[in-house]
Amino acid sequence: MQEVKTIIISRTDSIGDVVLTLPAAHVLKEKFPGCKTIFLGKSYTKPVVECCSSIDEIVCWDEIAQLDKHKQIEFFLSLQADCIIHVFPNKQIAVSAKKAGIPVRIGTSHRLFHWFTCNKLPNFTRKNSKLHEAQLNLKLLQPLGIDKEFSLNEIDRCFDLTKVKPLGSELKALIDPNRMNIILHPKSRGSTVEWGLQNFSALGKILPKDKFKIFITGTKQEGELIGNIFSEDQNITNMTGRLTLDELISFVNNCDAMVAASTGPLHLASVLGKKAVGMYSPVRPIHPGRWAPLGKDVSVLVSKKSCANCGKGRNCDCLTSVTPQEVAAVLMKELK
Repeated sequence: MQEVKTIIISRTDSIGDVVLTLPAAHVLKEKFPGCKTIFLGKSYTKPVVECCSSIDEIVCWDEIAQLDKHKQIEFFLSLQADCIIHVFPNKQIAVSAKKAGIPVRIGTSHRLFHWFTCNKLPNFTRKNSKLHEAQLNLKLLQPLGIDKEFSLNEIDRCFDLTKVKPLGSELKALIDPNRMNIILHPKSRGSTVEWGLQNFSALGKILPKDKFKIFITGTKQEGELIGNIFSEDQNITNMTGRLTLDELISFVNNCDAMVAASTGPLHLASVLGKKAVGMYSPVRPIHPGRWAPLGKDVSVLVSKKSCANCGKGRNCDCLTSVTPQEVAAVLMKELK
């Protein structure tokens, strides 16, 4: 494989997906020292990518997508890329990259439009794979001569989130240096099966107030769904709708732990070295084997029920078999 100098990594979906794609930039930098990495993503996830020291440039696809097709092609030409890796398949990006004449265009063979737009087609499927999402992302590097099987421990060292912004003084004043500061993130923007507000509320009541300070995070819309369920507890600070993504990343970086279902913020917490406690369904393709957070201090609690509904994206309550007492026991271990 000839050396490449400028590589576009295209992943235009959500926070957790983007986090688990960042190790690809580290691996590419090791394979091609001095190469330029360009991350093509959403404006929404830009603050996450900005934290990664292995990314040299960020392009927001939602801004480029507003241009007419001719100008989109011109934009790709201006990047002077030798290679584009379609980690998240997007037909319009694939078409524009081909028309711009990017020499190496990598996309999984399991997307029909890649057969007409890509010239490197790694043959694997994500849905039924036993590999973790981060491992699957790295399989796309095979056409570049990177064909080893990466262990999860190896990948854990490749996130490079070394550029997290300092936390502002007002938010930093909320952190209690004498207690464990824990973030509860109850909602998931509809991306996964949730643990339930009653369980999070019960967990907040179980944790000793002299040992734990608790914060609730989420978007403004999620805050409206959460309502006042935590308002009676003075030990709990509701931060929903109060933090930009930049601020959330910095806030997580200053706290000690996070409890959530399979969400982007949980992945952020884990790769930032925080205690990450996740509640998961055992059903493919949303099981922890595929989507568990990666990090040095991760605990995954799996539903004891085998639920067909959650695997099909339907409403279910299978995660209620994971009890608040079980989660509290995991967190209390930190104090022993």
